[in-house]
Amino acid sequence: MAENMSGAANVSQEREITPFERLMIVRNKNRPTIRDYIPLIFTDFFELHGDRFYGDDGAILGGIGRLEGTPVTVIAEVKGRDIYENKASNFAMPHPEGYRKALRLAHQAEKFHRPVICFIDTPGAFCGVEAEKRGQGEAIARSLAEFMTLKTPVISLVLGEGGSGGALALGVCDELAMLENASYSVISPRGFASILWKDPSKEEEACGIMRITSHDALSLGICEEIIPEPAGGAHNDPETTAENIAEFLVKTLNKKMAKDIDVLLNERYNKFRKIGEFME
Repeated sequence: MAENMSGAANVSQEREITPFERLMIVRNKNRPTIRDYIPLIFTDFFELHGDRFYGDDGAILGGIGRLEGTPVTVIAEVKGRDIYENKASNFAMPHPEGYRKALRLAHQAEKFHRPVICFIDTPGAFCGVEAEKRGQGEAIARSLAEFMTLKTPVISLVLGEGGSGGALALGVCDELAMLENASYSVISPRGFASILWKDPSKEEEACGIMRITSHDALSLGICEEIIPEPAGGAHNDPETTAENIAEFLVKTLNKKMAKDIDVLLNERYNKFRKIGEFME
């Protein structure tokens, strides 16, 4: 299989990696997280906290930095590498205040004409009782609605797992890219197997039929580009992966920032309207 940065990634394995094997790669505990990528991609990064309604959420990191000199707002879901980091980030499962923080920073970026870069890496939004009491569904729905009309360029990138509404909340954008081994799905394969077959142990079988890979997303028109990873996964060479991400971001932001905002909004609307199109 051979695809390039203009629409996909170079893949040089002797055999095709299965969807389940890709899922295991992105779940590798040594896989780089957003905290690894930020110093490799951005300069002068300053983290901002809180949603101004309830509190701060460690599952979503937000702040301002520079991408090759251009001021940008960064919004990212945070995975941890050990039990302490995972507890601090709630295992990358955002609460409503995380999505409200993201939306606050997105509107701040709109006000100051900064492009927004979102990094997706979550198994899904937190589904606990307290999150539901604080309006989890409403927070995700508002994020979807308001990102659609945000008057500044928005680029999203799936670093690892892109699961359910937790990922979709940061996935409304002008252009979506995925790392080569990343996944993007309406539900986790284990959840899919639990519902369809009442057997979560069939997760591998579910991966094979759900079409969750970056190549599936590209063929279905869900993402626009696949960013290559080193053989075996990003954890084998984080610096090269970061260079590939930065190359994509610079190229794409230059293209989007050159467009009139009304043209950009119309293209963003049409990007999502065409997903799922079919002919009888």
